[in-house]
Amino acid sequence: MRFRPTFLNSRINLEKKLRRQELKAARTASLINEDLRSEIEKIKDLEAIRRLKAAYCDACDDDHNGDSVSALFIKGGTWQQLGQTEQADSRVHVGRKEIADFMYGLRNAGFIVRSSHIVTNPVIEISGTSASGKWKFLMLYTHADGTFHRIIGRYEDTYIKVKGDWYFESLVAIVEENGIYLTESANDR
Repeated sequence: MRFRPTFLNSRINLEKKLRRQELKAARTASLINEDLRSEIEKIKDLEAIRRLKAAYCDACDDDHNGDSVSALFIKGGTWQQLGQTEQADSRVHVGRKEIADFMYGLRNAGFIVRSSHIVTNPVIEISGTSASGKWKFLMLYTHADGTFHRIIGRYEDTYIKVKGDWYFESLVAIVEENGIYLTESANDR
């Protein structure tokens, strides 16, 4: 057995402790980085879904542009309107073509001169490449007869992430109130 001086044994022990601490610190840093990457991805997904909803509102306010609206859905996506819709079609529209045709039907009916969709209070839940969202909405529009209308309701959506991009899987517009809110324009006063 070889004899080592005490200071050499101490130094070797310190070096071993230091290596163990460095490995532990590296593992901890790796876990923190994974958590941060996961949180950043979630924030990016939330923002992408908000932008998807904004694009939907913009397409609707572009005189119910059926092509623009339907492009935001997966191929077999669905769109439906429920609640206080009066004579509106409440059936489920399946697929991009049916959704586009429905939107163009609103345009061709000619009763909406201008519209503005306003969405608020999003509650978005993400699970991997699927998500759900609940939103409040207010739609204001000028009717062809000159009256001003408002629709109040909520959206219940599901989303799918395909090749890095989010799309609607389903969108349900639930109308809670629908009617005239102003009967004369500022120009009539």
